[in-house]
Amino acid sequence: MTTTLTDTEKRADDGERDQNGRESTNGATTLEHTSNAATPATRDATICVVGLGYVGLPLAVGFAQSNYRVIGYDVDGETVDRLRAGVDTSGDLSNEAVRDDDISYTTDAAEIGAADYVVITVPTPIDDDDQPDLSSVEAAGRTVGSRIDPGTTVILESTVSPGTTRDVLVPALEAGSGLTAGEDFFVGYSPERATPGDPEHGLADVVKVVSAQSETVLEDVATLYESVVDAGVHRAPSIEVAEASKVVENAQRDLNIAFVNELSMAFERMGVDANAVLEAAGTKWNFHEYSPGLVGGHCIPVDPYFLAHRSARDGYEPELVRTGRKVNESVPGHVAELTIKALNDCHKTLRDSRVLVLGLAYKPGVGDIRSSKVSDVVEALAEYDIDVCGFDPFADDDAVGEAFDLDVRESLSFEGVDAIVLATPHAEFERLDLEAVATELEDRPALVDVTGALDEGAAVEAGFVYRRL
Repeated sequence: MTTTLTDTEKRADDGERDQNGRESTNGATTLEHTSNAATPATRDATICVVGLGYVGLPLAVGFAQSNYRVIGYDVDGETVDRLRAGVDTSGDLSNEAVRDDDISYTTDAAEIGAADYVVITVPTPIDDDDQPDLSSVEAAGRTVGSRIDPGTTVILESTVSPGTTRDVLVPALEAGSGLTAGEDFFVGYSPERATPGDPEHGLADVVKVVSAQSETVLEDVATLYESVVDAGVHRAPSIEVAEASKVVENAQRDLNIAFVNELSMAFERMGVDANAVLEAAGTKWNFHEYSPGLVGGHCIPVDPYFLAHRSARDGYEPELVRTGRKVNESVPGHVAELTIKALNDCHKTLRDSRVLVLGLAYKPGVGDIRSSKVSDVVEALAEYDIDVCGFDPFADDDAVGEAFDLDVRESLSFEGVDAIVLATPHAEFERLDLEAVATELEDRPALVDVTGALDEGAAVEAGFVYRRL
């Protein structure tokens, strides 16, 4: 194992180590970093990325492209096999990038022991009761702990509540290794800021928040990330601050989107064009621009629950955060209502109607259907015995059919359709010839353009009954 620490003999002669915690400026316990500290990262270091999903794989590739030796570890054998075969499983990189000779993909946990730095990027979803599920963090901690050598630095990137690194990850690492954090190995936290489908905001382009258990470890972790993040790093004063910053980023967006979604639903009942209202309000210099829509994905609909859970545990119920979530969770039902109203305006019988949903992924330009709120729209329509089919040029048809419980069209066809719901506006759909589409449909068709990606005037002129949020 290549080490970035002072040599073993020096560590043995360093004498007594301070095993006590000290208080940081925000009251959180900060472990002292002792004399066997990691020195600033060099390209001689070996980095292991644990978890090769949409966060971990670009991170592994980024380190390899910066001339580090990288071990990519994942428990999913199929994923590892595809990566070894040179297949970009993220859809955001390239096959050439994942074939980098400096990356070793493996399911063998023993290889973790060769790393100087271990970066954990495992999923942290919420359960059916909207409570954080940290089982993957704990499991990863025990696995990593069972393999690391003294002197290793472990960095968590998964989204968690403030205090999770210390309260969940560190005990798991210590239990797995028999070593002591801050004395035998070191811990940092750096929240991921991955944006799938957005090539302009990749790993190198977005400022990285970094934190660690002591100033010495912080500087080492910051130096490591500075070597791959061109935009630079922000040194948070504590691990808890860095953890909180991640959930706040997305809770803020959730609340702002909830506000415009609520406006959309309110103005729809008033008979007022909500989007015209937002456009007019947006002429003021300090008005913040947000658009109504479905709120899906891995971050915005999930992270506020981490904040709410921890806050409630400590005795304060964050009502605004929970209300924002409630509003955004109601939007799929509202989209279904708009569709039903449009079908009624077309004089269609609901149980005899067929609706084609265009775009099933959680955002444009990607094929990821996990955490997609389009499935809730499909479910709400099905409650009225409406026949629903779907098409997405990016998503896997078999996965969609199983997850959404609907017929999936292998190619874009409007045959037998009474209404179209444009749920996820992939670029391919924005180029639709509405006049040509309308001629394919029987009688007077309905178009529910959830995000307003299409031109309303062109849709109405083509003969559609048009609705949008």
